[in-house]
Amino acid sequence: MLNYWDWNFRDIHSPWRWCTNMVGDERINDLAKAIRYHRELYYNHAAPEISDREFDDIWNELQQLDPHNPVLHEVGPEPLPGTVKVEHIFPMLSLDKGTSDEDISHFIHQSTSGGKRYLAQPKLDGSALSLEYVAGNLHRAATRGSGERGEDVTLNAKLVANIPTRLKHPYTIHVRGEVVMPLAIYQEKYREVSPNPRNLCSGALRQKHGDGKAKASDLVFCAYDVKFPKESPDIHFDSDLLHWLQKAGIEPAPWRVFESQELHKEMIAYTKEWSLKRSSFEFEIDGLVFKVDDLAYREKLGMTAHHPRWALAWKFPPEEAISVLMGVDWQTGRTGAITPVARIAPQMVGGVTVENVTLHNVGEITRLGLKIGDRIRIVRRGDVIPKIIESLGPATLDDLKNRKHAEGEPFSVSLPTTSPIKPVEKCPSCDAGVVEDGAFLRCPSDVCSAKSSLAIVYWCRTLEMDGVGEKFIEAVLNSGIVQTISDLYRLTVEDLLPLERMGLKSATNIIAEIQKKRGLPFSVFLHALGLPRIGPEVAQSIAQYFVDIDSLLQWARNPQRDSLTEIDGIGEKVSDIFFEGINQRMSLVVSLLELIRIEPEAPPASGRFDGMTFCVTGSLSTPRKEIQALIQSQGGKTVGSVSKNLDVLVAGEKAGSKLEKAKDLSVNIWSEEKLMKELSEKLETSSGFLDAQPTLFDY
Repeated sequence: MLNYWDWNFRDIHSPWRWCTNMVGDERINDLAKAIRYHRELYYNHAAPEISDREFDDIWNELQQLDPHNPVLHEVGPEPLPGTVKVEHIFPMLSLDKGTSDEDISHFIHQSTSGGKRYLAQPKLDGSALSLEYVAGNLHRAATRGSGERGEDVTLNAKLVANIPTRLKHPYTIHVRGEVVMPLAIYQEKYREVSPNPRNLCSGALRQKHGDGKAKASDLVFCAYDVKFPKESPDIHFDSDLLHWLQKAGIEPAPWRVFESQELHKEMIAYTKEWSLKRSSFEFEIDGLVFKVDDLAYREKLGMTAHHPRWALAWKFPPEEAISVLMGVDWQTGRTGAITPVARIAPQMVGGVTVENVTLHNVGEITRLGLKIGDRIRIVRRGDVIPKIIESLGPATLDDLKNRKHAEGEPFSVSLPTTSPIKPVEKCPSCDAGVVEDGAFLRCPSDVCSAKSSLAIVYWCRTLEMDGVGEKFIEAVLNSGIVQTISDLYRLTVEDLLPLERMGLKSATNIIAEIQKKRGLPFSVFLHALGLPRIGPEVAQSIAQYFVDIDSLLQWARNPQRDSLTEIDGIGEKVSDIFFEGINQRMSLVVSLLELIRIEPEAPPASGRFDGMTFCVTGSLSTPRKEIQALIQSQGGKTVGSVSKNLDVLVAGEKAGSKLEKAKDLSVNIWSEEKLMKELSEKLETSSGFLDAQPTLFDY
C-alpha cells in the first residue's frame, strides 16, 4: 500500500503546525497534493491513513491560504484505471462541515439566512452509493468517485438485501445514500478481518470476482436524497420525499424535522442526544447532517462549487482514550521515506480496538517527547486512523490490566522499561544505511525491495495497466522474477505460469497488457517515474520544454545545469527536486530506454486561443476534461482557479464562487454554448479538420 510520506508532503497533516518553514505557493501546493492523496486512499482504496479531523485540518488551512484553489472544489478522486466509469447526471458533492454549537447557529442564521424548517439525519459512516432507476427498474449503481464520475458497481449493489431491483412507482430517479454494515454483523463475522465496517463496505461494493473481505449481502442501504431527471411528484419538502421513497420501496436513513421558534436550541440539543446514543445505534455514524427541508428555498440558496449552502455535516467531538507505548517499528515507503509506527497496548476507541498508530516522522516523536513505556493519550475522532496527541509520563503495571486484543484474547505483554525511541540507522527493508532529510529518514538504495514494490505499483497505475495490480506485483517480487520496473518488460508467459493461481489465459493477458505500454509519451513517462512533486501537469510542461528524453538526460548529467524556473509553475525548489529525482533514478531510466520507446512531446497546440488562459467550472453537458482538451487543442491554457490573469471563465450551472470572483475581477465569462460556438467557427475553417477526425460536434 502507498505510504503518506512517500509523497514528500513535508508533514502536512499532524503535526501540520510543527512544520513552519513552508510558506506561500509551496505550502499551498503541498496542502493541495495532500488532500488529493488522502482522498485517493479513502475513496479508491478504502485505506485511509489519517482521521477525518486531520483531513479537515489540512482542508481548513488550504481554504484560509487559497480559498479559490481548485482542489477545494473537487469531491473525490477519479475511479481507478480499469474500472467502468459512470458519469453522474447529478454531481455528488461534499457537504460543509461543523463541529461546534456555534457552527449550527451560523448555519441557521447566516448560511441559510434564517430558514424556518430543517431536517436532520445521522451521518452514516459507510460508502456512498448512487442508484439509478429507469421507469422503476434498477438500471445502474455507482460509487461517488470524483463526485462527477464514479465506478459501476451494479452487480454487487443488487446483492444488498434492501436495494430493490424494481420500485413500486414507475419513476425514473437517482437515489443517493450510504451503504453500511450493521455493527452486530461486523462483530459477529468480520471484526478479525478489518479494523472497521467502513472499509468492508467499500471493498464489498467494488469487488470483481467475489474476492472481497465481506459479502455485499451483509450490507444495508440507507437513502438520504432522490433526484428526478424527468417528471417528479408534486412534493415541496425533503421530508415528504423521504416518505415517498419509503412507499416506493427504498428505506431512508432515520430523520427528524425541526420547525419552531428556537430552532438552534432544538438542533443543538439533538446533537447532544445523538452523542449519548451513538454507541448503541445499529450502524457506525460520525455525526449528523442538517438540511433545509423546503426544496424551493434550497434552490434559492444554491450551491458553492464544492457544497450546497443548504446543508451542514456536523461531526461528533473527538473520542479519546489512554494506552501505553509498547514499542516502535519502522517501515520504508516508495520514495525511501522511513516511517515510525507505534505499537500500543490494545485500546478500544470509537468502537474499534487500536494496536498500531503512525508517528509520521522523527520530528513528530521529538515534538511529543515520546518514550517507549510512556502512558499516552490517543484520539480517534470517530474515524479510522488514531493519533497520539500527548505523553502522560511513565506507565505503570495497572495501565496494562484487563486489556484484550481485537479477537478477544487477553493482552499479556510485560510493561517495557522506559527508554528513548532510537531512530533506525539502517533501512528495515534492505539494510542500507539511512540518510537524514530534515525531520525524515530515507533509504538511499536504488535496489530496496520496499521502494521497488511501491514504485512498480505507481508505474502500473499511472500507465493504467489493467490486471497488473498490487497482488500481482507482490507475487512477482516474492518469486524473484521482478526486482525493478524494467523487469516487467522482460517477463514472458512462461515466467508467470509457475505463480500461484496463474493460468495460461491470465498470464497471456498480463503480458499483452505490459507489451501495450512499450511506447509512452514523454510526459507520461516522467509522471510514471513517481518523482516527488511531479504530477501530470508539471510532467507535461517539463516534457514540452525538453521535447525528448535525450535533451533531458543531457541536462540532468550537467552539474552546472540551468534552472527550470522559466517553465510556468516551476520554482527553484521543484527544479532542484526534479534534478535530484532524475539522477536518483538514472540507472532505472537508462535500463528502461533499452526496453521501451519514449515518444517526443508534441509542442503546445496553436490556434484560436493562443496566449489565452481559461478556467472551466460548474455543471456542464460535456465532461470537463473534454472541454479542457478542446481548449488546449486550440492553443489555450486551462487552470483551476480564478485570478486577474485569467482571460475567460467558462461557467456552467451552479458555478458558485468562481463565477462571483470572475465578475469582481471583470474576467470574460462564457457559457458552454459560447465556447462551443467559438470552437466550432474555428474548426470549420481549419482546412478540412472536421473531415479528418471526429469531434464532440460529431456525436
